[in-house]
Amino acid sequence: MDIGGRTGTDARAGTGAGAAAGAGAATLEDVARAAGVSRATVSRVVNGVRNVDPAIQQAVRRAIAATGYRPNRAARSLVTRRSGAVALVVCGAGAESGRGHDEFAAGVLQDPFFGRVVGGVVRALRPRGVHPVLMFADSAEDRAEVLAYVAQGGADGALLATTHPRDPLPGMLAGAALPAALFARPAAGVPIDHVDLRHREGGALAARHLLARGCGRLAAIGGPADVPASRERLAGFREAAGGRVRVAEGGFTLDGGERAMRRLLAERPEVDGVFAANDLMAQGACLVLREHGRRVPEDVAVVGFDDSGAAAACRPRLTTVRQPVEEMAAEMVRLLLDRVAGAAAPEPVSVLFAPELVVRDSA
Repeated sequence: MDIGGRTGTDARAGTGAGAAAGAGAATLEDVARAAGVSRATVSRVVNGVRNVDPAIQQAVRRAIAATGYRPNRAARSLVTRRSGAVALVVCGAGAESGRGHDEFAAGVLQDPFFGRVVGGVVRALRPRGVHPVLMFADSAEDRAEVLAYVAQGGADGALLATTHPRDPLPGMLAGAALPAALFARPAAGVPIDHVDLRHREGGALAARHLLARGCGRLAAIGGPADVPASRERLAGFREAAGGRVRVAEGGFTLDGGERAMRRLLAERPEVDGVFAANDLMAQGACLVLREHGRRVPEDVAVVGFDDSGAAAACRPRLTTVRQPVEEMAAEMVRLLLDRVAGAAAPEPVSVLFAPELVVRDSA
């Protein structure tokens, strides 16, 4: 993956220094022979032309992998008028909220959620021969840079993973009619393709599971109140719980989950079931419960949300509501590349995924 810039063109047979480096490299003809199709068909697959039979596309991609063929990105861009790259933008409100750019970037890179988004994007782009360029946009200057980068052809479009519900970048890209797709529902009135989860259903799954275990004194740890996903998860939990639920905010962090659990124990020591709106907060809750001599799940059952790496790292292993982040990231890629290719519907496309309860040891 490129970070904040573009890599050079791929080496293959040509002239000058590139010829020496690429001597013996596989050609389109080699791929065509291996796949049993014409050179023109291979070219259409490599250049992303969509009216190629899916079975033939798969045969060509297998042949590309077998021969080690690497497209000449510079030559391809002359034909397709595309860069062969997309901007993968993590956007939020870092510098403008008092956090420095480096602090914002470091926090994002340590967050298991964004790691899963990046992994899903990279895996989805690789077989298409498209390269991601990782960019951070946590200030007005950064957002202007992203807008200029895409508008000037540095990338064919932008994939956005936002950390702030009021971030203006999705609206800026939509207003400039630049191809973009968003991981999360956009602010009202922003016409942009996006993927999201049915978060309210996920919260309800957690409540029903705790109730089925016999838990009757429920509490919840929420993320930031201004994040729509956090509000939806709590709303679904409360509705399905059918009674009063004590709530403490944990900020989607491990430390925040610990602080919230301490408050809940002080306010409601008889609690026997806890829902945390992400796995990091649930992990923090489990640590505090252990400190207070409460067994999980025998004394207090705990359910998280996301099914991230924190769910497996937690002891006991977390029961959690799975958000299929990698599949959602791949769908976001598809939406963007359809938009770039002119194959998308005129109106913005919204794809909502269903949550799934994953039962492990904590509840």
